[in-house]
Amino acid sequence: MYNNVVSGIFNNFIQNNISCLRFNFRGVGNSTGNHSNGTGELNDTKACVDFLVNEQNIEKLLIYGYSYGAAIGCSTVNYSKNIIGYCAISFPWDFMGLEYKKLSQCEKPKLFIQGNRDRLAIYENFKTHYDFYLDPKRYKIINEADHFYLGFEQEVAKETYEFYRSIIE
Repeated sequence: MYNNVVSGIFNNFIQNNISCLRFNFRGVGNSTGNHSNGTGELNDTKACVDFLVNEQNIEKLLIYGYSYGAAIGCSTVNYSKNIIGYCAISFPWDFMGLEYKKLSQCEKPKLFIQGNRDRLAIYENFKTHYDFYLDPKRYKIINEADHFYLGFEQEVAKETYEFYRSIIE
């Protein structure tokens, strides 16, 4: 939640008066509970969606996720009609397996951001995974960026904000 990628996106959105919710999965940082290999984390994400829709009366949601958060967050895209799309940054398809790839399939707008030096969300396999997804979709390759995007936070934040604007406005 407080890594450079998530913080860069969050801070950019807040500076542009866009409401955001960011959270750690169970057992990460100061969050209670234990990691549950995806099942509980999917439920955590759904609980956040329910809170935003039912308690905050949010009508349109975009899911943004980075690395493991991309796999889990984007896999809830079909959970609610209020989720109108997602942005996945370094989705670790090869690490997470086919289940999350299938769960994140949808006909809603999608943006995939990938560093061309990423060895965790393997760049060489990116296009094969990307081609699996239905339109509408687009991608942005960040040249020279590895999985951690050090020094590329502004570029990632800019791309995610432009995606938001293309969907919401």
